[in-house]
Amino acid sequence: MVQSSLSIKFKILKLVPLFLLLFISLNGNSIVTFTFFSVNIHYILIYYWTLRRPDSLGYGFIFLSGIISDVVFGLPLGINALSLLFIAAVAAYVRTVTVRITLLNDWISFIPALIFANLIYFTSLHLSSYPIEYLHLLKNSISTFILYPILWAVFSLILNLTKT
Repeated sequence: MVQSSLSIKFKILKLVPLFLLLFISLNGNSIVTFTFFSVNIHYILIYYWTLRRPDSLGYGFIFLSGIISDVVFGLPLGINALSLLFIAAVAAYVRTVTVRITLLNDWISFIPALIFANLIYFTSLHLSSYPIEYLHLLKNSISTFILYPILWAVFSLILNLTKT
C-alpha cells in the first residue's frame, strides 16, 4: 500500500512541468513583470525541461501552450508557438551534443536559443504589423538570461524529487 501511494506521488510530481506549462499559458503570466525588469518564464521552463527530461513536455503540448498564449495576449496566432518550438529545438540539439550536464553549459547554450527565438518573435510581429516595444523586449531578454540560473536551481530540485 505504501509503495503504491509513493509511486502515485512520483507520477504526479513528474507531471509538474506540464501543469506549470499549461498554467502559465492559461494564466497569461508567461512574462512576470517586476518593478524594473520582466522575465519570460515560458522560455526557461521549456528550455530546461526539454533539455533535462524531454518526455515530460511533448512538442504538441509546447505548441498548444504557444497557441493559448497567443490567444490570451491577443497576438497573431502562431507567433509564441513558433518561438517556443524553436527554444525546444535548440534544447533538443544541445541535449544530443552535450557530454556533461552543468549549469554553465546550459546557461551559455541558452544564449543562442534566446536570441533566435526573439528574432523569430520580432520578425513575426513586424511582418504582422503589430506594434513592438523594442526596449521592453530587450530588457525582458536580458533579465530572462540573468535569472536562468535561479530557475535552473528550482527546476533541478523538482527534477531530483521526481527521480526514484
